[in-house]
Amino acid sequence: MYQAVETDCDPIPGFSATSRKHVAVMADEVVRLVAPCQPRLIVDVTVGTGEHAERLLTATDAQLIGIDRDEAALEVAGQRLARFGSRINLHHADFRDIDIILAQLGICTADAIIADLGLSSFALDDPERGFSFAADGPLDMRMDRRQKLRAYDIVNEESEEELARIFRDFGEERGARQIARAIVGARRHRPLETTTELARVVIGALGGRRVGAINPATRAFQALRIAVNRELDSLNVLLEKAPLRLASGGRLVVLAYHSLEDRPVKQKFRDLAKTGEFAAITRKALRPASEEVVANRRARSARLRCLERVGRS
Repeated sequence: MYQAVETDCDPIPGFSATSRKHVAVMADEVVRLVAPCQPRLIVDVTVGTGEHAERLLTATDAQLIGIDRDEAALEVAGQRLARFGSRINLHHADFRDIDIILAQLGICTADAIIADLGLSSFALDDPERGFSFAADGPLDMRMDRRQKLRAYDIVNEESEEELARIFRDFGEERGARQIARAIVGARRHRPLETTTELARVVIGALGGRRVGAINPATRAFQALRIAVNRELDSLNVLLEKAPLRLASGGRLVVLAYHSLEDRPVKQKFRDLAKTGEFAAITRKALRPASEEVVANRRARSARLRCLERVGRS
């Protein structure tokens, strides 16, 4: 039933399972939460380049279905996980379609479902993807390159009011109105085309102010990425579908990195626990150990929550 991913794509030039490495966040904690299920089937809905999947496959005898919107990352995951042979099955898809994918495979339930909502270093560190202002690149930000909408389209075509809403709602940016006004003013002269150009406009609109060690452009870039990829819409759909795809005793593990992600996870887990059919394994969100934060700065904001299905109605 489970087949290793097959692809007609040539290996990605310059990439391998170890190049531009992404370090799995809180991997030890994820394994500890999943192992008690003695899983036969794990679904990693954000498999990325395969770091969590590799740890889980090594620690258990489970089969693993991996889902991701990033085709390039999946190619690397295929390389990384090839040694597990028929135990892996990778799918290029949005995790909101978890029920469709499982149905196509003739599967009703899984013993564990894993979702790491953080943006992979694999994509973040690639200037051509346009996710970061750390290096100059096109205003893209698409997780799935098949979709048409890019950050460029939002920045250069949306109204000032809509831009302000995006920065406020998806970036929790207090200077949302100033940023939107500055973008509209800048694009009157010519379109904003690169991450560096946009970061310069954002920083100028905010007067260069920083919040601790956070670059002033951070929240605006986060907001655009969420808007481009409809991340919160997909998360809400996943939170509706995934718990119902758990077998009795199965666990849903979610890693979130900011309050816009963690808030709906926390609320959904709390609501499900009230039904008596589910139980919160983590009463409060688990946080990474200080040693992990030192070794991997991107782990610093991680919040891990786990829900178990204790009965079937």
